[in-house]
Amino acid sequence: MSAPDHGRPAAASPTQRNKTFGLPAATALVVGSIIGTGVFALPSALAPYGPIALVAFLLVTIGALALAVVFGRLSERVPGSGGPYVYAREAFGEFAGFLTAWSYWITAWAGNAAIVVAWVGYVEVFVNKGHHTWGSIAIALAGLWLPAAVNLTGMRNIGAFQVVTTVLKFLPLAFMATAGLLFIKSGNFGAFNAGGGSALGAISAAGAIALFSYIGLETASVAAGRVREPKRNVPRATVYGTLACAAIYLLGTLAVFGTVPHTQLGNSTAPFTDAMNNIAGGHWAGNLVAAAAIVSGLGALNGWTLICAEMPMAAGRDGLFPQAFTKVRGRSEVPAFGIVSATVLASALTVISYTRFTKVFTEIVLLSVLTAVIPYLVSAAAHLYWLAVRGREELERRRFARDVTVTVLALAFSYWSIQGSGYQTVYYGLFTILLGIPVYIWLKRPHADQRRRLTPRHQH
Repeated sequence: MSAPDHGRPAAASPTQRNKTFGLPAATALVVGSIIGTGVFALPSALAPYGPIALVAFLLVTIGALALAVVFGRLSERVPGSGGPYVYAREAFGEFAGFLTAWSYWITAWAGNAAIVVAWVGYVEVFVNKGHHTWGSIAIALAGLWLPAAVNLTGMRNIGAFQVVTTVLKFLPLAFMATAGLLFIKSGNFGAFNAGGGSALGAISAAGAIALFSYIGLETASVAAGRVREPKRNVPRATVYGTLACAAIYLLGTLAVFGTVPHTQLGNSTAPFTDAMNNIAGGHWAGNLVAAAAIVSGLGALNGWTLICAEMPMAAGRDGLFPQAFTKVRGRSEVPAFGIVSATVLASALTVISYTRFTKVFTEIVLLSVLTAVIPYLVSAAAHLYWLAVRGREELERRRFARDVTVTVLALAFSYWSIQGSGYQTVYYGLFTILLGIPVYIWLKRPHADQRRRLTPRHQH
């Protein structure tokens, strides 16, 4: 493994690259990637644990904000697209960078499968109301390939689509997080720890599921090469976007728990729709929420489809991902191979999930969380490493102490999230990540052969 080269920018963007995202579009990318359909399905996934899940959600929110600050700091110090990949490579070398990129790439397309499964639940408020499996699969595939088509048309369209869908999705969530609180009934909450196990175990398990709602907070750093004035705009977009989502998430989930009876919530495929129907006393309000959730899902899939291509493209330029990911087309330099390949994989996982898994959304969510948390953990470790080596020299004492505290919190939160994912998820997730090792060997083999040919025989 070669040492990181600190003398050049990490994963440098090509000179002609179009940078079409300002602060509003970059913030919309963060908000749009965080708020997909996961939050619209989350209350049902958390319902088996009872209201104690809200405590877990609060703890996850604190950890997510710590991670947002860490990613903001890292984006100031390590420029260029790639996010967690470039931070890991610069701090710990090529192999750490590769495994981080591999893990995050799995998160991106597997996460799209989870988003689209939740999205289908809201589409089926209007069609396929009987939830027939192959009808659900057909709807899911349409939901994956429409955003892929938008991505293939260019960066400007991606940014515009992201801003519009973010505004439309925010309105019903903001309503539930404000006016919805007025309709809460204490009798709807059920037992505080409905699972019956230990409180700590319930908080850890619910926290692992809740973390899925915040995956995407790092997307501005992953696409930093597409952002104007990235050192200024990426940290702001990351923190502003995460704060806005945190407020909406906590209050909106509380409102759903308090307006939908606990026995009904656990079996709901569209909990926000049920909450609005209970508030308004009819179906029209719930249908509006379902429509907003459909728009929200498309916006999230649009942003994540871009991210599916951006990170492997950055790693590919360093020879740490197949070169096919580096090929772009058109004026906007669209990474077509990365977009199409990720959508194919997400489609395959979606079909397998509907035909094999019993709890489709929860099963995919836990896998996505695990493969996301590992890059989060490595990124926090990379920042802690930078602080230990150069922090005292470059930062004044108060800023140094604050950064160390936040980074240690982000690191501890990442470990806690892995622990809460459960033994089976960690087993399958770790196995999936380690499958990347043969890929790394295959990618590095040509470079090893070249060095062997260039090395004089007497040095062997």
